[in-house]
Amino acid sequence: MKLKKILPHLQKALEEAGLTEANELQDGSWGTVKSGVDCVLGAATGEGKTTTIVISVIQKLDKAPQDMIAPRALIIVRDKEKMLEMMELFRIYGKYTDLRVYGVHDKTNLDEDKNQISVGIDVLIGTPIRLNEMFGSAGFDVNQLKILVVDDTEEMLRNRLEPKLARLSNSIGKTQRLFFTDVISERVELLADRLMVEPLFLETGEDEEEFDEEYED
Repeated sequence: MKLKKILPHLQKALEEAGLTEANELQDGSWGTVKSGVDCVLGAATGEGKTTTIVISVIQKLDKAPQDMIAPRALIIVRDKEKMLEMMELFRIYGKYTDLRVYGVHDKTNLDEDKNQISVGIDVLIGTPIRLNEMFGSAGFDVNQLKILVVDDTEEMLRNRLEPKLARLSNSIGKTQRLFFTDVISERVELLADRLMVEPLFLETGEDEEEFDEEYED
């Protein structure tokens, strides 16, 4: 996959997995996401949002630091199935990294989840309910987070999970925040304005070439 300044080992893994060309979402958002700004990205189902999340996080973190155990990426997903799907993509696209990825959902063992995080991970993927339980009952270090991602944002808002999303976000200090959604609805915009710093709103079908060139390293 040809993307500007993509990590060579990430590009190799993507091409080995058959992803040789970036789609509209990946090509149009790559420079924006790499710039570190807060952003809401809208694309229909099947347009590569999950893949975009995974490759963006791998690009951001690159490898596991030897002296750090706290998560550096937090990805909030709607359910167990989405968590497992994302875990599998990290396994495939991150095959040439040593990033430690761990997933939780509403039915995983809470004590085991806490113990695993205390041992050391780089990427934590989980559902809003379980993540709130974990962060509310243990003093995890969230100061090392480089990126917070919410997937299926509009669907979560329809399921009345806004308080849990807000609670998680508000427990975290300065970090890049990304919302991915099928549709950038008014309530998604309101949540972004509430939790993000000067968020950008990008949707497939728009011309983002000029913006990406401005924000590219």
